[in-house]
Amino acid sequence: MGHDQVSGKGAASRAADTAEDAVEDAQESKTVRTLARSGFVATGLIHLLIGAIALGVALGKPGQADQSGAVGQLAKTPAGSVLVWCCLVACAVLALYMASEALVGGRHLGKSERLKKRLKAAGQALVFAAAASTFGSFALGHPTNTSEKSRAFSAQLMSNPAGTVLLAAIGAALIIAGGAYVFLGVTLRYQKALRGKPSGLPGDAFTVLGVFGYCAKGVALAAVGLLVIVATFQHDPSQQGGLDAALKAFMDQPFGVWVLAGVGLGLIAYGVFSLFRARYQRL
Repeated sequence: MGHDQVSGKGAASRAADTAEDAVEDAQESKTVRTLARSGFVATGLIHLLIGAIALGVALGKPGQADQSGAVGQLAKTPAGSVLVWCCLVACAVLALYMASEALVGGRHLGKSERLKKRLKAAGQALVFAAAASTFGSFALGHPTNTSEKSRAFSAQLMSNPAGTVLLAAIGAALIIAGGAYVFLGVTLRYQKALRGKPSGLPGDAFTVLGVFGYCAKGVALAAVGLLVIVATFQHDPSQQGGLDAALKAFMDQPFGVWVLAGVGLGLIAYGVFSLFRARYQRL
């Protein structure tokens, strides 16, 4: 290997290190961290509202129990316009923060741990970016319908064999993710991502909210995944209506009203947990 090649690789490595240092410096900004933490408040509000809508559906009231339904409810409140814009900024900053973690996070960890940390951050970045997109559509006056987008996306993928396989894989991944959420809740392992919790009775309540919330979110994700797989094998994208359709599908099952009510209460618990998480999440 020539001297110029070695010198070029060294310069590229130094440039990469400099770029990573710059990203980490940005992450340490108090403003960035404050806005990123407020993103958990925004997603907490989404879960609170989805849970409340799902509970209402179990009690016989109409409603769309998904992100667009929740943001639509928020937008109708007296300060809805301001809240939607604030949530848009908060979720966008949190998505960017997680994206930066996916690029430079865990620099000083071992290779396998670093990869695990970065993949997790990448997944979270996509989740918060999706929330920001929903808030953005309402903020700009062109609200999207999450259920319709899910059906359109499914129909597009079902139009060819490779897309059908991918859609089935997405459904399986959602079921696995749902199981992971339940596991994290039951074993209290979700607390590893926290830098602490309130003391005394508030701390106990915080733990209960986390366990109940994680389990409910896991059940909801698994239900969406199952619906995706059923729609894929029946080659019927109309059955794939995202979270709203998955939750309402409980109503067709024995004791489904009680299951849906329990999931709704659990999502409310997850929403309250996320409000506290904004302070205690490890960033």
